[in-house]
Amino acid sequence: MKLDGWKQAYFDEQMPACALQGHWASFRLVDETCSGKAYGGLPYTLHDSSGRQYIGRLNSDGFAQLRDFYRGPVVLILDSLYTGTEEPYYLLRTRQTYKLPITELQIRAERTFFSGNDGKRVERDPANHQGHRFYQVEVRDLVRHNAHLPPLASSAHRPKRHALKMMAELGFGPPQPLLSGVVLFPNQHSVLEVRPLRALRPLLSTVDQLCALNLYQLALISAVSYLDFGQQPSECPVDQVIFPLAPSIGHLFSEQLSICEEAWQIDPKQTQRFYPLYEEIPYSQRFEILPFDPDLYPQNRPELKDKQEHPARLHFFDDEKFGTDTQAFITHHDEVILISVRGTVSGADALRDADAHQVAFVDGVGKVHEGFYQAYRAMRDFVLRYLDQFHIGQRIVICGHSLGGAIALLLAEGLRRTPDANYDVLLYTYGAPRAADSEFIAGASSLVHHRIVNHNDPVPSVPARWMNTTAKLWIPGAITLFSAPAPGGLLFAAGLVRVGGNPYQHHGEQHHFMPITLPDGTHSSVLWKPGCESIQEAGCHRALQLQGDMPDRDNLLRQLFQAGQHFMTASYIPAAWATLRRWQQALDRQGPLVTLREFELLDRALEDMREQLRAKRRELARQRPANDRSYEPSDALNAEIDRLHTSRERLATLRWRRLEARDVYGSQAQSAHLQSSLKRWFSHPENREFAQFASIPPPAHHDQAKAQTLDIDSIV
Repeated sequence: MKLDGWKQAYFDEQMPACALQGHWASFRLVDETCSGKAYGGLPYTLHDSSGRQYIGRLNSDGFAQLRDFYRGPVVLILDSLYTGTEEPYYLLRTRQTYKLPITELQIRAERTFFSGNDGKRVERDPANHQGHRFYQVEVRDLVRHNAHLPPLASSAHRPKRHALKMMAELGFGPPQPLLSGVVLFPNQHSVLEVRPLRALRPLLSTVDQLCALNLYQLALISAVSYLDFGQQPSECPVDQVIFPLAPSIGHLFSEQLSICEEAWQIDPKQTQRFYPLYEEIPYSQRFEILPFDPDLYPQNRPELKDKQEHPARLHFFDDEKFGTDTQAFITHHDEVILISVRGTVSGADALRDADAHQVAFVDGVGKVHEGFYQAYRAMRDFVLRYLDQFHIGQRIVICGHSLGGAIALLLAEGLRRTPDANYDVLLYTYGAPRAADSEFIAGASSLVHHRIVNHNDPVPSVPARWMNTTAKLWIPGAITLFSAPAPGGLLFAAGLVRVGGNPYQHHGEQHHFMPITLPDGTHSSVLWKPGCESIQEAGCHRALQLQGDMPDRDNLLRQLFQAGQHFMTASYIPAAWATLRRWQQALDRQGPLVTLREFELLDRALEDMREQLRAKRRELARQRPANDRSYEPSDALNAEIDRLHTSRERLATLRWRRLEARDVYGSQAQSAHLQSSLKRWFSHPENREFAQFASIPPPAHHDQAKAQTLDIDSIV
């Protein structure tokens, strides 16, 4: 006991910090249902004003009482470490790096639940707890190391932090440098309502099969990759990091989802609400943002300077300073490692990445687009370092939009071929350009890749098969294209000449959003697998290649000016949402995937394409000189016409197809969380449109911001 302490008025003149014994305090830990059973038997530690320590256990009702301690407040701490072997807690406590100081209290709090569905505190009448004092506390209030725990949620009945600080300044309380614990007042009973330690995470399927759930969820996550990480300080943190920027990647995963707050905003200017399907899970099973605690982790210490680790360096890759301007983020839980790649969105300086020249893919076979390859090589070590630390057999789910999709393909194949790693990769891309030649595509045939194309999005049509050239003419042409379309288009087209090498090809199974007009004049789409190039590119593209190896430049430029179908929140995400709702309703009613009316609309569009191909075949036949006995261009057109016929037959099967729950929700179809997740999702009015005729939500006025950027890099 510090002798001078008793002379000071501690809280007021009636309660000095006197060294007399003979005082008592009792307390009870309860959950939000006011039951203490969740905390029964939990070990605790109390420190009185003399520094004496008292150790005990709560009874089966979460109650404890201490008698005959020195007068003055006592400090309650419940930071006994978990010593069991239950997963995932054991793995988190014993992993190679960033071992988490998981306490018994944390595990108990993870097994309790919120009174409401929104994760917010219920404002109670403290008198109902039959105690002198009532506090709404959190696990981080009662343990010493809490950097891995969520931020504090707002509450009207928070414990008084100044009391703990005053005790530390007077030299009372627990002998530790951190201000931790909750102050309990003498001769009073305190009730501590512990906030449930729960979190939200986006539902994801881990099976190979395409499902509507992943189609929608990964479209949203691909768009999230356009955000900043949002950490402050962003570099060289000293004692803590925070994530105040919203929306941002760090704020989403470290704050919003960790306190069960549903997030929908992808861009600061976004007004349309697209909610992911979330499951509420124990906090330790969330998508993790690693803690920053220099006392626990030597790699976090500021004196390491450029070699210091912190969340932004672990989870966020941003190569803007070093040339490729590639951006990606990575996070994980015990079943999934999630990687989302953005790609390049900057101005003319970044066009150096868009070189369609082919280079060898040294991590596999074949050749790939040089600009995409440089971006992949820039981020490869970042991803491998993360996997070396946190991969324990999870499914690696990779997604990306536009140029990010092309980089994601190279990354997925590079990881799949990593020696002795046995990475199990699942890839979804949206509006991705071609990234590699035919040899690469053949070598990557076993990579599971669902490639999503939105109707007439121009980006998947490039680089065209004839592109393998250096950036001498097409760069100034591309720069000019959007400011002066006529001369820019000519200059752009003049630079597109194949100079050798295998042709570019697409990888993966194409899934195409085919547009339809509903009876009320609004628009929707049907997702299907067409199997013909006319759906994605110009109908006569194949035949035109054969005439001097040159494309139909007019058609290419017309596609470029339909770039609105390339944007994420304005095009891909709404179409994915409409598909999810359509498939949900087809499943619920056991009805067909498309109605007869919808089939007729789509069938008419396919017939129009076939007629255009027939007309082009007749035109080419007339233009060919009579004495020209070389290659017959109509052969290629005939082949494409046949593919259109096959596509029509595929479309007809949708009239009779009946969906199973696995088609809609993948591996989550049998999840115990699915129904509660759907109930949460449908509680938002935006998700209650009548599905079979649900129109694609039109973009709001401001929804053309950076999350839907059209990368010139992807086009050229």
